Order: sequence, then structure tokens, then C-alpha cells
Amino acid sequence: MSDNLGKKNSRLALTLLLVAVAMFGFGYALVPIYDVLCEWKWIERDRPDDIKKVPETAYKVDKNREINVEFMTTLNESTPMEFRAEKKQLKVHPGEYHTVNFYAENKTGKVMLARAIASFSPAVTSSYFEKTQCFCFSEQTFKAKEAKIMPMRFVINPELPEQYKTITLSYTFFDNTERSEKN
Repeated sequence: MSDNLGKKNSRLALTLLLVAVAMFGFGYALVPIYDVLCEWKWIERDRPDDIKKVPETAYKVDKNREINVEFMTTLNESTPMEFRAEKKQLKVHPGEYHTVNFYAENKTGKVMLARAIASFSPAVTSSYFEKTQCFCFSEQTFKAKEAKIMPMRFVINPELPEQYKTITLSYTFFDNTERSEKN
């Protein structure tokens, strides 16, 4: 009986070892699997560089659809500014151009260089959100205590899949003054 118990224990140990190796292999393979799955999802349309300026194109406005565009603004923790969107949200028809103003103010007594970086939610919508004018295209220089109204002109490409009803555009301002001084 102890010989039979030894065989069962050996088989159990081998099974547990194989399960552990398989789990490790699966964990190791998750990144390439995730990349492949994401690539399939993005195959419909390439994501353009976020700060790329596009020419104003005459689209046919889709009056049958309405997209809710939400504007969020944040500051990097070390950016001494005030930053906000003129409007928190806007309802737009795909193909229709709109301009939204953003307000930014340097709260320091010295010149500051700052850069706004955009992010979209859901991320796939960034391919359809086309900016013709934006303060995010380049680094902004603010004099001491200077406030600016900065426009962003955009259109949502009518090819945006019907499933997307809300787009959130979030800008984060970063203080680049020290980095620019070092260059």
C-alpha cells in the first residue's frame, strides 16, 4: 500500500509541477497575446499622433447623430497654474466644426514654459477627433502672472463608429520650464 501511495504522491507532484510551469508560461505569453488582440481591435483605423494638426476638411454633417464631448483639465502636481475649459461638455454632430476655449494662468512671478498633453476616453475615439487648431500643438510660454484664452478647434469625423456616444478629452498641463532651461 505504501508503494501505491508513493506512486500517487509522485504523480501528484508531477501534475502540480506541470500546472506551475503552464501557469508561468501563460503569464509570460499574456503580453504578446494582449498585443495581438489589441492590434485586431485597432485594425479599422490607425491612431494618429495626438498633436498632429489636420487641415479643415468639409465633411457632410450627420444631423441624425449627436456625440457628447466632455472636457477635463488637470495639472501635473508640480505645475503652478490655473487651467480649465470654458465648457465642461458640448453636444456635437459628427462633421460639424466647433471651437472651445481653454483658460490658463501662470500663478508664479516668473516666466513659465508649459505643455498640454491630451488623452481620450475611449482611446479609439482619438483617431476620429480631428484638431485644426490647438494650444497643445506646441509648448506655451507664459509671462509672470499671465493669463491666456487658448482655443481648440475640432471636428469629429463622421466615420466614428455608431457605438460611441460620448468622448472624453482630457488635457494635462506640464511645467517644462526647468527642462527647457537645461537644454
